[in-house]
Amino acid sequence: MSTQAREFAGEVVRVLRAHGHQALLVGGCVRDLLLGREPADYDVATDATPLEVVRIFPNTYAVGAQFGVVLVPIPAADPERVTHGADEPLGTEAAVPIAKHEVIEVATFRCDVSYSDGRHPDAVRYSASAQEDVQRRDFTINGLLMDPATGEVLDYVGGRNDLSAGIVRTIGDPERRFAEDKLRMLRAVRFAARFGYNIDAATMNAVRELAPKIHDVSRERIREELLKMLTEGRARRAFELLDESGLLLEVLPEIAKIKGVEQPPQFHPEGDVWVHTLMLLEQLPAGASPTLALGALLHDVGKPPTFRIAPDRIRFDGHADLGARMTEEICDSLRLSTDETSKITGLVADHMRFAEVRNMRDSTFKRFVRAENFAELLELHRIDCLASHRDLSLYQFVQERLANMPQEEIRPQLLVTGDDLIAAGYTPSPDFKQMLAACEDAQLEGRIHTKAGGLALIAKEFPQPK
Repeated sequence: MSTQAREFAGEVVRVLRAHGHQALLVGGCVRDLLLGREPADYDVATDATPLEVVRIFPNTYAVGAQFGVVLVPIPAADPERVTHGADEPLGTEAAVPIAKHEVIEVATFRCDVSYSDGRHPDAVRYSASAQEDVQRRDFTINGLLMDPATGEVLDYVGGRNDLSAGIVRTIGDPERRFAEDKLRMLRAVRFAARFGYNIDAATMNAVRELAPKIHDVSRERIREELLKMLTEGRARRAFELLDESGLLLEVLPEIAKIKGVEQPPQFHPEGDVWVHTLMLLEQLPAGASPTLALGALLHDVGKPPTFRIAPDRIRFDGHADLGARMTEEICDSLRLSTDETSKITGLVADHMRFAEVRNMRDSTFKRFVRAENFAELLELHRIDCLASHRDLSLYQFVQERLANMPQEEIRPQLLVTGDDLIAAGYTPSPDFKQMLAACEDAQLEGRIHTKAGGLALIAKEFPQPK
């Protein structure tokens, strides 16, 4: 987050105080500042009510105001996106999505009463006390307050001790905290993985007890937590903790089933499919794309149902094709977009094709490498090899061949089109696709170089009826 965002958060606190209100930085931004990390966003807690906040900052998003939250846009954010003003009713939805990094979230001190839906409080009682407000928050490391003017930290929940000890612990009774919002169970795992912390024993026991309740959470919210786990640079630890907590079986049962599935040791000396997948996840850097991360996680999801012991070795015949179908179902259940689903299933479906690259015809190789998502497919192959036999010879073969192959050879302008076939006397039909593909193959392989040569090839292989 930019220095401007931090300075503006301090300005929001200053202005609220100038109007006679209490105001402090709160939550993850305080935690990150104490850890020497750059906060992803800044939150402010205040005793000002949402209506008072809107009066002080007229250009705001009042999304969430019914829960005591008003979003104040950072000046760099697009002013055209401001959708609520001081005279508009609170609690209505914004007309457009709001990115967290574009706003300062200003939340009124409150004491939530109950959470019948496992996410939102049934009622909100405002409070005049910051100490009371932090008692409703999720984890001690997220319950710290800071005066941005002086850097003084207020700790009513033992968060500083837990930061020092490297512990993720709920504030108060863990079962109550998780009952309020079941997603907090996944957040406990994510924070522990991100920071390399341990989960407090009582907190972990509550997660194990309540893990089946995670189904009360929408798949969209589960998806977002899983994607963060996969792309924050500590994916292996996150999935180890998901397994230890019992959450893996609930949110991704297909991945839980890869545990204990043996592999042929000559290709996978590292161990079973679960160990292999963890080793692969360990190589995902912070900032990895969600599609690559999910492709890495799911690339061998088809192995358990295709496992068989053949006379020569363990085999998983057709696991890539089956895995692609399973992946499509998983992506659909996580409410991923059609484009994301297509890219991820493509990674799973094609990850075994590298075994063929040395023997591919030129046309097949060129079609293979010009696929839209080939860069991620190649990276998946690289880390897949490093997580098993560590033989990168096929990866290097592809890299070298690509380096010596001009782009115009991979994606040449087609010599023959459908219009050319019609001009040559062919009647439009579904056969055009096969005819044009045959011509393109010949072009990619260097067997033809002109339109006339292409039409001659088609006339020979697809003669017109006399």
